Amino acid sequence: MRVVELEQGVREVREHCGALDHDPRVVTSGNFASPVALLGPLLTELPAARLHALNAQPDLPMHDGVVPETTFVGPGFRRHPRLAYVPCRLSMVPRLFHGPLAPDVVVVHTTTPRNGLVSLGLEVNVLPAAIEAARERGALVVAMLNPRMPWTFGDAEVSVEDLDLGVEVDAPLTTHTGRVPGDDARLIGSRVAAEIGDGATLQAGIGEVPDATIAGVLERRGLKIWTEMFSDGVLVLEEAGALDRGTPVRTSFVFGSQELYDWVDNNPRVRMLRTETTNSPAEIAQQPAMTSINTALQVDLFDQANASRIGARIYSGFGGQTDFTVGASHSPGGRAFMALRSWHPRADVSTIVPLVDEPVTSFQHGAVVTEQGIAWMWGRSEREQARNLIQYAAHPSVREDLWEEARALGLA
Repeated sequence: MRVVELEQGVREVREHCGALDHDPRVVTSGNFASPVALLGPLLTELPAARLHALNAQPDLPMHDGVVPETTFVGPGFRRHPRLAYVPCRLSMVPRLFHGPLAPDVVVVHTTTPRNGLVSLGLEVNVLPAAIEAARERGALVVAMLNPRMPWTFGDAEVSVEDLDLGVEVDAPLTTHTGRVPGDDARLIGSRVAAEIGDGATLQAGIGEVPDATIAGVLERRGLKIWTEMFSDGVLVLEEAGALDRGTPVRTSFVFGSQELYDWVDNNPRVRMLRTETTNSPAEIAQQPAMTSINTALQVDLFDQANASRIGARIYSGFGGQTDFTVGASHSPGGRAFMALRSWHPRADVSTIVPLVDEPVTSFQHGAVVTEQGIAWMWGRSEREQARNLIQYAAHPSVREDLWEEARALGLA
């Protein structure tokens, strides 16, 4: 790796891309770890480019020649008129970089070097695969070297020999403050928490329901974490003594408060793993009592969930929901929970519907949980599943209509 000034780095990227016979694909860190201070001037020098980032945030710089590309749509790309959405389970995304989505430039956000290594810090995810694909095809790998990035271990550590250029930028990290769970979320979380015993393994995501679930398991002991991402809830579990100190906290990316970032910095108990590992259904299935908690926009009477689309418009994507639903279902003592409000507050509609009218994201969950109750799915006949959803998960105001639709579908 050659450490260069920002202007020199931008110039070398421009020259590299200028020799291509196609618009360059720039793969970069997503979520809250995007190297915005480097991407801004870099993209400005590229008349046309495809920018690939997972769960892109609104601060990503894009001019009219940039096509936002992703397998999971974040708020920065959502509703973008030039959006190129590539449907793909998160566990499969790394393979795309060795095939149809081969990178021409990879721009990552790392720590400053030590002992011949840098750390990807808060965002490992699909980046190791992108770096490897770049090395195979002579693409350019550029690192924004930030002294504020926490040093994390595992697959986060990358040899400086795998990086072409390094640009030193001292930039504050983006933090995230979660909303205090509302009454419905607290009730849903408490229902899920009641089903989690000592020694279980959690997929601890972000949002009101996961936060409320974590609040309900602080008295458990020996809990383990195997997840694609975590936020401050894991720190709450650590401080409560709920986590198994003999098992690493395993994840692929992190975002949350500065306190959380300080905790993961140089913490050998936190193991950052690449997506191919964290999201492998086979690996997930090996975790004891694996408990996945996901959410959706709609669940129908056949236990099919739509978590991706609204009115034929892509809202997010598969993400890791399918990976963890399948993996948790195969885990010894594991269960896959689908947790959501029975009534969508913004759209003012029921989230339990007769039949989803958008592509299905996941199905065959262990149970569907709303503030109304728990509708058990696993091992029930399709008629029992429909009955449980109507009686225990659906909002009371739509139950009669759902019974009528169930009869029309042969489910009652």
